[in-house]
Amino acid sequence: MALDILGPLPVTTKGNRYVLVLMDYFTKWPEAVPIPDQEALTVAEELVRAWISRYGVPMILHSDQSTNFNSALFTELCKLLGILKTRTTALHPESDGMVERFNRTILNHLSLFLSKNQTDWDTDLPLFLLAYRSADHEATGCTPADMLFGRTLRLPCDILFEETERCYLQSSEVT
Repeated sequence: MALDILGPLPVTTKGNRYVLVLMDYFTKWPEAVPIPDQEALTVAEELVRAWISRYGVPMILHSDQSTNFNSALFTELCKLLGILKTRTTALHPESDGMVERFNRTILNHLSLFLSKNQTDWDTDLPLFLLAYRSADHEATGCTPADMLFGRTLRLPCDILFEETERCYLQSSEVT
């Protein structure tokens, strides 16, 4: 899996300024976690909370050369969990193109939906993730949800259309 930190962004009302971006190479399943800082402890805690606790310990963790990913704490975490830690070539973030493209996708989305004061981007991330995970990925031809769970996620719009169809069918039965 790949990880990166996006930011700094405008500080939110919840005190977040960065996004910890985590992405599985095979399924393209992303996590984007708002964080207040990019300290190694924050990143390590969120990696455990947002990824490892849900999906298990990755075999390989690929990141850029950032000091937070190369700290003694992060190195020890990887060692304890048996994670092979790899890094991009210095000054060549494009060698981790998947996560860099996803970062641009996040920024493009946020630029469309940010409030005027730009302090609520962290509340918009979960719905962005739902949409991304439910859209076909160019590389796989499937949605990340299909790849991870083997099924399509049920979306809010599906519920709306089901309700509309049910109402239509009920009214047809009456006439």
